[in-house]
Amino acid sequence: MKLVQLVMFFFFFLLLAICKSSAETEAEALLKWKSSLHQPDSLASWSSSNSSSPCQWFGVACNEAGSVAQLTLPSCSLNGTLAGLAFAFLPNLTLLNLNDNLLSGPLPANISQLSRLASLDLGSNGLAENIPAEIGELSQLVDLRLYNNNFVDAIPHQISSLRKVRHLDVGSNYLHNPDYTKLLPMPSLTHLALYLNYLTLGFPAFVLNCTNLTYLDLSQNELTGPVPESLATSLVGLEYLNLTFNSFDGPIPASLAELTRLRDLRLGTNQFTGGIPAALGSMASLHILELYDNPLGGPIPPSLGRLRNLERLNLKLSMLNSSIPPELGLCTNLTYMELSGNGLTGGMPPTFSRLIKMAEFGMSNNSLTGDISPDLFTNWTGITSFQVQINRFSGRIPAEVGAATGLQILFLFTNRLSGPIPAEIGDLIDLVQLDLSDNMLTGRIPPEIGRLTNLTSLSLFSNILDGTVPAEIGNMTSLQVLDINTNRLEGELPSAISRLENLQLLSLFTNNLSGTIPPDLGKHQVLVNVSFSNNSFSGSLPPELCSGFGIQTLTANGNNLSGPLPACLQNCTELFRVRLDSNRFSGDIAEAFAVHPELNFLDLSGNEMTGTLSSDWGQCENLTSLNLAGNSISGGIPAVLGNMSKLQELTLSSNFLTGEIPPELGDSPSLFRLNLSGNLISGQIPSKIGEVESLQYLDLSRNRPVQCLRDWVVSRTYCCWTWPKTNSPARYLKSLVTWALCKFYWISAATRSPDRSLPTWRSCRSCRSSTSRTTTSPARSRRDFRTCPA
Repeated sequence: MKLVQLVMFFFFFLLLAICKSSAETEAEALLKWKSSLHQPDSLASWSSSNSSSPCQWFGVACNEAGSVAQLTLPSCSLNGTLAGLAFAFLPNLTLLNLNDNLLSGPLPANISQLSRLASLDLGSNGLAENIPAEIGELSQLVDLRLYNNNFVDAIPHQISSLRKVRHLDVGSNYLHNPDYTKLLPMPSLTHLALYLNYLTLGFPAFVLNCTNLTYLDLSQNELTGPVPESLATSLVGLEYLNLTFNSFDGPIPASLAELTRLRDLRLGTNQFTGGIPAALGSMASLHILELYDNPLGGPIPPSLGRLRNLERLNLKLSMLNSSIPPELGLCTNLTYMELSGNGLTGGMPPTFSRLIKMAEFGMSNNSLTGDISPDLFTNWTGITSFQVQINRFSGRIPAEVGAATGLQILFLFTNRLSGPIPAEIGDLIDLVQLDLSDNMLTGRIPPEIGRLTNLTSLSLFSNILDGTVPAEIGNMTSLQVLDINTNRLEGELPSAISRLENLQLLSLFTNNLSGTIPPDLGKHQVLVNVSFSNNSFSGSLPPELCSGFGIQTLTANGNNLSGPLPACLQNCTELFRVRLDSNRFSGDIAEAFAVHPELNFLDLSGNEMTGTLSSDWGQCENLTSLNLAGNSISGGIPAVLGNMSKLQELTLSSNFLTGEIPPELGDSPSLFRLNLSGNLISGQIPSKIGEVESLQYLDLSRNRPVQCLRDWVVSRTYCCWTWPKTNSPARYLKSLVTWALCKFYWISAATRSPDRSLPTWRSCRSCRSSTSRTTTSPARSRRDFRTCPA
């Protein structure tokens, strides 16, 4: 008896020793992997001081025998690879969850040593290379998730050997077609996600053998051809089907209506044709129907009104060309309806007022007419987005819009709406974007609009609004875009507008605004785009406007502004487009601007600028248009202007420039228009000017004594030049091929025909003399004027 007890004690303590040794081995394996990771702060509890009991470590769970059974470490910022994790020393692991970390490198083939693994989740990491074929040896696997990584090459056909797998997700990788001939049926599979990969060819036939599927996602691949009619009979239990963003074509199978359990059908962005099958209206379980961005054509079937459980309907960009069936108003569970970008006509059905759960409504880019019903706003108490822009709606904006207090987006632009902006719009305190532009709205901007303190974008441009800009706009401190151009607004800008500390774009052009520009308007550094053009502003351009140095677009042309330009413009290194023409600005042109590497367009014409042109202009390498005409600039033309390789238009006319034309201007390969007329330039036309193949407009008239070419213009409507009988410029223009655009050539009485060395007189419709209405032949050989009629 004692001997038996001794033997039992011996084996008991031996078992304890083995279990302790096993636990310590598992702990050593985990600690070794931890040491290979970069700053594994979340694994602080993993320590050699308590390695005898890893079951107490964070993310570790053990079985009854004290062996590590589960490793659950999602979203722990683990940074490293799996190479250092010794799977062989974790023989009892059944669950491994490392989802949403920073793991990289390959998935080791020896993961197959986890023979008891039932759940593997490595999704949302940076794992790369191919999925190892050895993964097919994990015979106990039920759940496999490798989505959102960087796996490449073909999906290994061995994955179909996992007979127990119910959930398989390898979406969002760079995987290609498996060897379909070697794929086995996967009868246990209920969830299959292969989205966002590089699958090609037709619908994968092996899917039809996975007869217990309830979830199928093949979206965002390169699959083509028709969807098989047999899908509905093979996958009768399907509840979710997503084929979005492929190139499937042909008709949408009407047999899909036989999928009586389907709740979610997404077929958007394919090449389906043949209209929307009316049979889809019998899918009583459907909650989501997305057929958008297909060339379907045809009408919206009234049968869709039978989808009483439908919550989301998206048919946008589908070439639909009917009226909206009133039966859609029977889908009273709809929260989202998007029918934009079609050819829908008629009005919105009155039955839509029954859709009391509507949250997001889109009907833009159609040809819808009639009034916007007030009932939509009074009944749709949960509406957050109402977008019916670019239609033909008329009538007034209903005052009832103020009842939709949860609205965040209201887009009514580009319609035929008239009347005033209702004051009730100020009740939409959650509104973030409001666009009423391009209508026929009249009256004043209601001061109540200032209550919209969450508004980030306000667009009222291209209406017939009058009155002053309300000071209450200054209360809209979240505003980033204020666009009220092209109206009939008048008076001075309220100083309160300077309180808009988040304003990035201010567009006021083409109004009747007057007075001075508020000096504090530009004190906030986020302001980047400003336009005061075509108003009656006076005084100086306030220095504070560019004190933040972040301004990119500044247009104030067509006003009565005067004085020197703010010195801070020299420090605005982000300047891209500047129009200050047609004002009375004065001062030294050399001090107005410095080197602006991003500057693309500058027009200071029609001012009173003086001084000489700085050679620094040549460093504005992105400048495409420079217009300084109509000032009092003197001195020579800097040769470095020829360094501006992107320059297309250079206009320096009507100044007091002297000296010769720099030959370096001929180094500008993109030069399209060159106007140096009305100066004091002398000397010869550099021959390099004639080598600029892009040049189509050249005006050197009214200079001294550059008489060889007074005015030369090429356009789609006319070409004209005059010069004395001597010193023909044609020898300088041999490379110009733009005469093919000419329609008429007028020869003045004081001139002779162009030199026959000019090679490009093609496609002229007529050659006429200014002293005769009859068509005359050129003086030189007709072969030099190829298609000019005699």
